[in-house]
Amino acid sequence: MRALLFNKSLKYADDYPAPVPAKGEALIRITLAGICNTDLEITKGYMGFQGVPGHEFVGIVEECEKKSLVGKRVVGEININCGICPECRKDLGIHCRSRSVLGILNKDGVFAEYVTLPVSNLHKLPSGVSDEEAVFVEPLAAAFEILEQADINSSHKVCVLGDGKLGILVSQVLSTSGCELLVSGHHREKLSILDEMDIKTTRKDHHLTSRFDIVVDCTGSKTGIETALNIVKPRGTVIIKTTSAKKGYVDLNRVVVNEITLIGSRCGPFPAAIKTISERNVDLSPLVSRKFPLHDGVRAFQYASQKGSLKVLIEI
Repeated sequence: MRALLFNKSLKYADDYPAPVPAKGEALIRITLAGICNTDLEITKGYMGFQGVPGHEFVGIVEECEKKSLVGKRVVGEININCGICPECRKDLGIHCRSRSVLGILNKDGVFAEYVTLPVSNLHKLPSGVSDEEAVFVEPLAAAFEILEQADINSSHKVCVLGDGKLGILVSQVLSTSGCELLVSGHHREKLSILDEMDIKTTRKDHHLTSRFDIVVDCTGSKTGIETALNIVKPRGTVIIKTTSAKKGYVDLNRVVVNEITLIGSRCGPFPAAIKTISERNVDLSPLVSRKFPLHDGVRAFQYASQKGSLKVLIEI
């Protein structure tokens, strides 16, 4: 099959072995996939991944033991768990001790014509959700995870750091909580997307003097975490939403002195994301920067790496 491969460098191949579904898995023909910041970090060495990257997708089930799924349009959760370890038995499969992660850890991803996933990972899509919208289900679900982890309501003053793809999605989700929300970012053109949605924004170079009950770091940078610790109130909460290939030192003395709660936040609920998209409670169209065909995938990654770029899609 045709695929985009990473092994110290990114390249396109037209002779990569197609996957064969194991028991309990479905074979999915990918129609559209999105480049995520995690994919960009993989090309910088994150997780030491080798193989087909990519985990945001929509596709058609072509082969499956569950016949009712064949021919259906689906999206898929990215964590593949063993089902028997202590974490899995506690319904914490995303933290399974032997998990693989689609396009990130020991599992070929979706920048290819075909992928396999357990049937239990799949979610059928309503007909009213377009392929372009469906690609956003996984990152939007990750945004909803914040509301699963923290009680956020109209009494809270909240700041989102970062105006990239995830920051914009997180901001839209948090705005539904009724909290007093401010989004801080570098790029006026990106922040203007949120301005159009009546979400309050500010340029990062404008000094933040307020103290916030909750700060969500979507920057993927050491400076983002430092800023979050600077502007959160004593006994407030900092939610860290991104991963990075770079390792850096952050002074955690303020966490102890100010009794700050740190929350790492990763994957989230797909049903909530699909429902929100189908009910048109989020606006995803401004987030698509450009589409590339699969054979031009290397250039797609280069474009996605440019400053100012938002979601870049790869058509399979």
